[in-house]
Amino acid sequence: MISREEVEHVARLARLHFDEDELARLQSELGTIIDYVNRLSELDLSGLEPTSHAVPLENVLRADEPVAGLAHEEATRNGPDIERGQFVVPRIG
Repeated sequence: MISREEVEHVARLARLHFDEDELARLQSELGTIIDYVNRLSELDLSGLEPTSHAVPLENVLRADEPVAGLAHEEATRNGPDIERGQFVVPRIG
């Protein structure tokens, strides 16, 4: 079981603040998670290939084909302030 001090330490590292009830609940939940991970570490996995996913992945992407964009006049038509074909924005600095 994880100690209360360890839960408070982890919360401090994560910059999280919990009240007393939440700390008690987290202590129990984190203890359960750690126990489960410890059980997993006891498994004999020799002979198994490491995997990054449980099932094979296949990217489903659309074809990268060029399409016509907006004409310059259409793109700048609704701009609040246009000068020489470009948007005018406030100066920074």
